[in-house]
Amino acid sequence: MAYRLPPLNTLRLFEAAGRRLSFKAAAEELCLTPSAVSHGIQTLEDWLGVELFLRGNRSLALTPAGEAYLPRVRDALHSLALATESVPGRQPSGRLSVSAAPTFALRWLIPRLPAFREIHPTLSVSLDTSHRRVEFPRDGIDVGIRLGRGPWPGLAALKLLDEELVPVAAPALAARAATPADLLALPRLHVASVSEDWAAWAEGAGLPPAALAEGLRFDAIHMAVDAAVRGLGVVIGRRPTIDPELEAGRLVEVTGPRLRARAGWWMVTSRDSLQRPEIAAFRAWMRTEFNHQR
Repeated sequence: MAYRLPPLNTLRLFEAAGRRLSFKAAAEELCLTPSAVSHGIQTLEDWLGVELFLRGNRSLALTPAGEAYLPRVRDALHSLALATESVPGRQPSGRLSVSAAPTFALRWLIPRLPAFREIHPTLSVSLDTSHRRVEFPRDGIDVGIRLGRGPWPGLAALKLLDEELVPVAAPALAARAATPADLLALPRLHVASVSEDWAAWAEGAGLPPAALAEGLRFDAIHMAVDAAVRGLGVVIGRRPTIDPELEAGRLVEVTGPRLRARAGWWMVTSRDSLQRPEIAAFRAWMRTEFNHQR
C-alpha cells in the first residue's frame, strides 16, 4: 500500500509550532531558525491546500483545520517514536540525552560524570537543565531526573535518593536561634519549586506553618542557598544535597528537627527504551552510585 504523506519533517515542525503556538519557541525547541520553521509550515500548508495557522503581528493561532489536524499528527509522531525505541536489536547510537533539574545536575551529576566517562568513553552525554516538562520519547530526551513523589504511570521510574529537610544559615545568623520558635524573628528564604518545605518543617517542629510563610523568594534552590551563605536568611536545606556547604562551614544547621522530605530524586524513562544499551548503562551506573550514598 502506497501512503500519500506530506514531507515528514514538516509534520514535526507543525506539531511543535501548534503545541507552543509560536514559531520562535518551536525553533528553539528543535534547534532551528524561526524562518526555517515558518518555511516548513508553509510547505505543509501548500501540500495540504489549507491554512493551519492564523498569523497575526504578534500572535499565532490554529485554524479549525489546524486544530483538527494537530492531535492526529501528535499521535502519529508519538507512535513512530515508540516504534523506533522498541525495535529489537537496535544498534547503540553512542549518544545519551539527559534532562536533570539544575540543582541535581550541579551538585550530583556533573561532579560524577567523569567517572561515567571513564567506564563508557565512547558514549556522548548531552545535558538539558531546563525546567520544562519532558515527554518521552517525543522531546528527544532519553532520561529525566526530577524531584518528585512518583511513581509515574507508563514510565520506568528508579528512586535514587531521599532527602531530609533541615533549616540552615550562615554561622552568625544561626547563632541567634536557640529554639525553633526563634526562627520567627529571623529572615527566611523560600524556593518556589519546593514551596511546601517550610510548611512541612514547621509542622514537624510544632510551629504553625503560616508563621514561617513570609520572607525572600527565589525561583531556584541554588540561588536561595547562595543567599543563605551571604547571611540574608535561613533556608530549608535538603540533606545530603546541602552537605557541601555544611562540610565547608559556609552554612550550619539551625536548631530544630530533621524531617524526611516528602519528595525524593527519581530517574525516569520510557519503558520502551529500557533495553537501549545507552540507557541501560546509565541506569545501572546511577543505581550503583546512589547505592553507595545510602
